[in-house]
Amino acid sequence: MTRPITLFTGQWADLPLEEVARLAATWGYDGLELACWGDHLDPWRWDDDEYVAGRLELLERHGLKVWAISNHLKGQAVCDDPIDQRHRDILPDVVWGDGDPEGVRQRAAEEMKHTARLAAKLGVKTVVGFTGSSIWKYVAMFPPVSAAAVDAGYQDFAERWNPILDVFDEVGVRFAHEVHPSEIAYDYWTTQRTLEAIGHREAFGLNWDPSHFVWQDLDPVDFIVEHADRIYHVDCKDAKRRLGNGRNGRLASHLPWGDPRRGWDFVSTGRGDVPWEASFRALNAIGYDGPISVEWEDAGMDRLVGAPEALEFVRRNAFDAPEAAFDAAFSSR
Repeated sequence: MTRPITLFTGQWADLPLEEVARLAATWGYDGLELACWGDHLDPWRWDDDEYVAGRLELLERHGLKVWAISNHLKGQAVCDDPIDQRHRDILPDVVWGDGDPEGVRQRAAEEMKHTARLAAKLGVKTVVGFTGSSIWKYVAMFPPVSAAAVDAGYQDFAERWNPILDVFDEVGVRFAHEVHPSEIAYDYWTTQRTLEAIGHREAFGLNWDPSHFVWQDLDPVDFIVEHADRIYHVDCKDAKRRLGNGRNGRLASHLPWGDPRRGWDFVSTGRGDVPWEASFRALNAIGYDGPISVEWEDAGMDRLVGAPEALEFVRRNAFDAPEAAFDAAFSSR
């Protein structure tokens, strides 16, 4: 397979990057999708050439490369309403500051601009992340929500993200939004509204992560085909539904990951309900040639067992497109 397989380090940020790189190299990964938290990457040091060179040297020492970096946690805070203790738990002091909500949003936006600059310094063309949403809190649509309130949410997104995307354009980097519940785009139709809100500008594309489609009963394969020109990055994460007993609900009942009473859970890649073969065929059909990144999450499995198993699964199943059609052999010319 010619496309590189990387490991997303977000779920490994409790470990030093040196250790994550050592593990990934031992297992046979081609590179890392570096997270901008823990000690893995600090966007506020984007203009420190020695720091940037040190990150690249660390990867090279382990025989690894980087094709994408990710900043989900700070992207989440750009549009979110309310800003509360959940954000305090995931944001560094430089973004949280005094906790004033608008100040948090502004500092989060500034870090996303720095993330684009850091990506360019690293020689990376794609930043993966979240956007946050001021209207996700309305998803149940009760108390009743007016169309004007929803429209205002998309306008808020556009006003906050267009200046960020201007910096992405300036440095030649693209943003790949992970379509995900709690974000401005979380399914097919909200993705359409989101792209329309920013005028379909090329700086804003999508990170295809099928795990979030599975539990919503969306078709991840159709999503690839319909957004062929916007799939800027691929994360391989899986999910398993447990909805058939009349008790377990799709909204998961505020139960923790791994609780058998949940209606679904994230599981190690290849162990869930994602139609992987059809998905990889669709990625081939649209000509996606970027990295395939394993985002490993499974509350019921040791990650030191799951991450190498997921790599083996992807290598076995993410076959390349053929160089010529099979029936070309029938031609007499």
